[in-house]
Amino acid sequence: MDKPVCLMMCERKSVNKDDRKPIAPKPGDRILDAAKHLFCRDGIHATGIDQILKEAGAAKMTLYNQFGSKEQLVEEVLRRESEAWRSWFQAALTAAGKTPRARLNATFDVLRQWFEREDYLGCAIMNAVAEYPKGDQRIRAIAAEHKAGVAQILRDVISQMGCINPEDLLSELFILLDGAIVAALISGDPKMADVAGRLARMTIAIHVP
Repeated sequence: MDKPVCLMMCERKSVNKDDRKPIAPKPGDRILDAAKHLFCRDGIHATGIDQILKEAGAAKMTLYNQFGSKEQLVEEVLRRESEAWRSWFQAALTAAGKTPRARLNATFDVLRQWFEREDYLGCAIMNAVAEYPKGDQRIRAIAAEHKAGVAQILRDVISQMGCINPEDLLSELFILLDGAIVAALISGDPKMADVAGRLARMTIAIHVP
């Protein structure tokens, strides 16, 4: 199963088909990986360009040529992180059970895999929303897009279950999901996923007898 991608340094080594030797990540990819790690560990505003470049082993000109500014780099990091996390989540959820009910019941078992990682630092998207002013439309738009993508993954599973009020169930699961992510970050305890999972299964049983 693929690893959760959020908040970890991407493993971007590819292989040359001719000699099968690893190919080093490109400077732009190294900058994205370093920025993601530092933003999540230290905060976006507390992380300077020079710190990112030092960790990435890249030149300042590369950053500005490829991303234009720190703010554009932030947006690119968050969009890439959202896409990678959703891809992992969907694959892990699909592998978690043979039926839609089993997969939905396993939602928080899947999240625990993420919470158990040593480098778990919460959700990069949620962290950014908390750090930026509430009126920052760019960050909120990225967060809304991320939430819509995650919602569609869960909605596709719910739609196969004959749910009485699918959108109500989806909203209730999202509250538990967001709460578990924050609780696991604050407490450092992956078992927050188990607590949320018990509540989720009771909620699912109400909507899908």
